[in-house]
Amino acid sequence: MSAGTEYTLDQLKAVWNEILDSVLETDRIAWLAFFDARLVSLTAGELTLSFSDVTKLSGDHNFSIARNPKHIALLKSSIKSVAGLEVEIIEV
Repeated sequence: MSAGTEYTLDQLKAVWNEILDSVLETDRIAWLAFFDARLVSLTAGELTLSFSDVTKLSGDHNFSIARNPKHIALLKSSIKSVAGLEVEIIEV
């Protein structure tokens, strides 16, 4: 996409695997921390990710403690590199 063009959530989902591949090239642990994320919304420069999947585990399985600030920074950098999009990451 060209500079100044807004991404839709569906467009970001279309390049999500490429973004994750970029994360993997730098840090496998960071990749593991995000590979199961579900992209919920993209509004006003905020990307909301959900890690809940009731079909996988019962009970609370929010591993946000495993996603440290370095991992978040790498994900943001990969999104910028692949999609040209600067976002803040919101986890739910």
